[in-house]
Amino acid sequence: MNLRFDGRTAVVTGAATGIGYAIAEALAESGATVIVADIDLSGASEAAASLGNGALAVKVDVARHEEVEAMVAFAVEHTGRLDMLVNNAGIAGPMQPLSEYSIEDWHKVLDVNLHGVFYGMRYAVPVMRENGGGAIVNMASILGSVGFVDASAYVTSKHAVLGISKAAALEYAADGIRVNSVGPGFIGTELVKNSLDEATRAEMASAHALNRMGETAEVASLVVYLLSDQAGFITGSYHVVDGGYTAR
Repeated sequence: MNLRFDGRTAVVTGAATGIGYAIAEALAESGATVIVADIDLSGASEAAASLGNGALAVKVDVARHEEVEAMVAFAVEHTGRLDMLVNNAGIAGPMQPLSEYSIEDWHKVLDVNLHGVFYGMRYAVPVMRENGGGAIVNMASILGSVGFVDASAYVTSKHAVLGISKAAALEYAADGIRVNSVGPGFIGTELVKNSLDEATRAEMASAHALNRMGETAEVASLVVYLLSDQAGFITGSYHVVDGGYTAR
């Protein structure tokens, strides 16, 4: 399947590393001009330089609506349009029982993982309307459909991402804007590989039917497909890439 995005602009948040970078890389390789948006401007700049194809870097804290608005304006100012948005930036938050979860940490997780998705769509949709349509993928998680001990804030935020994605898909279908969400299982990012010992990684891998963690490129391939014209009849849905984790 030949997926091409020549002449189109994509914004990917949290794109300096990990899954976000893999998505940005796949889009750039398929002809898109990618705006690498990340709270780490230095990392985003390095990522954009490595992508080529006119990729640009912009600093954004997705928990701050004014910075998200500026991010969208940056894309339009430098490329003249915005066709695709991947709301990928997210944080895990601390692992603690709900009754011990600090109010500050709760709000921080929701601010990034949920409000950041709202802000992204809030400011991108009007621009996409002017372009005659667009495609949005919101990064959820397997924990958008199942629970997990000591991760109440994260689980709540990712369940909410599914809901806001479905609502937005219904609201903007007539404008030619498709909205979907993706739920990765445990992915073997460099951060995971470098921060967890071998025993912990093995335990995480065994939770999947395929008995391994996923790769960032495997998530990226699904996201890129959902952004493409080949997925023109897909909107308002949730797609897991989880090695069978949620099948159990």
